[in-house]
Amino acid sequence: MTTTQPNVAVAERSAADIPFNKHRRDWKKTGIIVLFCLVPVALLVVFTYLPFFQMCGYSLYKMKYIGTPKYIGMKNYVDIFTRPDLLATLKLSLYYMVGALIQVALALYLATVLAFKVKGGAFFKGALFFPYLINGIAIGFIFKFFYTRGYVLDSVLQWCGFDLNNLPYWLRDQKVNNWSLVASSVWRYLGQTMILFIGAIMSIDGSLYEAAEIDGANKWQQFKHIILPGIQTILVLNIILSITGSLSAFEAPYVITSGANGTGTFFVQMDKIAHSDQKVGLASAMAVVLLIIIMICALLQKIVMGWLFRDADDGTAKARKHAQKVEKQRKKALRQANKVKAGNAPLFKNGAQKETEA
Repeated sequence: MTTTQPNVAVAERSAADIPFNKHRRDWKKTGIIVLFCLVPVALLVVFTYLPFFQMCGYSLYKMKYIGTPKYIGMKNYVDIFTRPDLLATLKLSLYYMVGALIQVALALYLATVLAFKVKGGAFFKGALFFPYLINGIAIGFIFKFFYTRGYVLDSVLQWCGFDLNNLPYWLRDQKVNNWSLVASSVWRYLGQTMILFIGAIMSIDGSLYEAAEIDGANKWQQFKHIILPGIQTILVLNIILSITGSLSAFEAPYVITSGANGTGTFFVQMDKIAHSDQKVGLASAMAVVLLIIIMICALLQKIVMGWLFRDADDGTAKARKHAQKVEKQRKKALRQANKVKAGNAPLFKNGAQKETEA
């Protein structure tokens, strides 16, 4: 008897912390929420998931837009990794991946400078973000004339003292043409990446910089220990977007070079196979393979970034662990309360529901 009374007191004190819901569930409001969610979910299923699964089914057939499809199993997937022309297009993605990393690094540097008060900061933000607002087709035509022999770039280099005969053909020479296309993509998306970084940096508490300056930290140490951990989420997001965008590069090589002279990326080749050659099954298999590659790259990138920032903590992780620990203790106390009290009283009581007496 003496051993159970203290346990009962502890259980009653723990049970006092159980939230009490005094209101009935509003089924009308719940129904309205479900109805509003029903339309976008239905659109997502009809126009995204169903076509995706149909495309996965098409990848197992040899088919055209018109005619009877022929089931060939995994042959389309085998062709993707055995045809030299398709493997070459996958290798071109490495150029755009390198460009994506350069883009993120440059955007992070510019954002670190422009996030603070500098002369003409608003002008430079607008000027760097402006290319992202231009249509991709228009940018393709701009750079097509920019790289054309004897036009803008060659004229500027001649003003700097270079001989036109010693300059390469920027869109024909396979040593430089892919780098030229990568440069156009970096120029276009640099502003978007930079703006995301600026927003993340400006959300960091300014008192952290003041405390770091009092402790004698220089700008590099502030960047390493305050800015990088504070923008970790946005940094990971930008790298994922840049890498996935590099794997699906399409507009620049399609508009500027039409995929000629070894510039046809995986996406450009997939468009040609689907529409010009009308090999719908092979093009569907290429789309599935591209999706798998993007998912693998995103997973690897997340693992690498998690390892690089394993020691970085802005307080969120500690708060999350503490909240999980408190929640476990609370659930343990509730289980003890249910064991000690007689009967099966409900933990969460609605307005019309009365607690049963022991």
